[in-house]
Amino acid sequence: MASTQVFRSDSVSVIDYRCQAGPEDTPFVEQHAGFSIAYVRKGSFGCRAQGRCCELVTGSILIGHPGDEYICTHDHQGGDECLSFHLTPALVDAIGYRPEIWRSIHVPPLAALMVLGELAQAAAEGNSEIGLDEVGMLLAARFVAILLGWSRRPMEATACDRRRAVEAALWLDANAPEPVDLESAAREFGLSPFHFLRLFARVLGVTPHQYLIRSRLRRAARLLADDRNSITEVALDVGFADLSNFARTFSRAAGVSPRRFRRAAKGDREILRDMLFATAHDCADLP
Repeated sequence: MASTQVFRSDSVSVIDYRCQAGPEDTPFVEQHAGFSIAYVRKGSFGCRAQGRCCELVTGSILIGHPGDEYICTHDHQGGDECLSFHLTPALVDAIGYRPEIWRSIHVPPLAALMVLGELAQAAAEGNSEIGLDEVGMLLAARFVAILLGWSRRPMEATACDRRRAVEAALWLDANAPEPVDLESAAREFGLSPFHFLRLFARVLGVTPHQYLIRSRLRRAARLLADDRNSITEVALDVGFADLSNFARTFSRAAGVSPRRFRRAAKGDREILRDMLFATAHDCADLP
């Protein structure tokens, strides 16, 4: 796995991970050296830890706890990429340490976290004036706030179910800018809409529609950080047919409007402060 450190401070370091492992490669045991939050910006992979198996797709978060062992698997494809924030124990204590939260292994694609992951990626690429330590702390604080009020856990699923769910997520991600509904997605995988919905939600912890909307929001966050396109163009490009619906949905996810999010990406500290102190209710996940 290729890793590049893109930022380091006394409390936060940020590493860009790019893994080319595929189905033919043998998984091996790894260990988290410290606390970390890794945003999956591309691809998919599996994770086995604490006697559980989970699947991570684009937009998911992998959680690291010091000393915990884990195994990453690549049964579906190679080429996953993560932007990983490594946090000091003092910072985690300040944000809020709860073992059940920081040992949760992973978080499925949640809109309120994905928009921050994409903002962080824009900062890492030099397309935003926001500091990577700032957005890393904001991401960690929002992660804790959401999980404090979130008790859902994906049910155990067979290996076949996990494979089909990940393949469906990859398909939804690739087709997110196009009109997609539950029936057409289920038909693509030879399942009834109800079976498809139940399988997808059981494995990935979100419904297909939620994942589709979050995929669009993830793309929107990246485009908003680059002000070459108007907000209307961004909404249409990512798959929203209605500007008002896009503005409302994005605002619920980010805690600020698309216009204010664009200003935050350019370094407006007042808006970043508002995002940091948003309540758990303000950044509640999308229905």
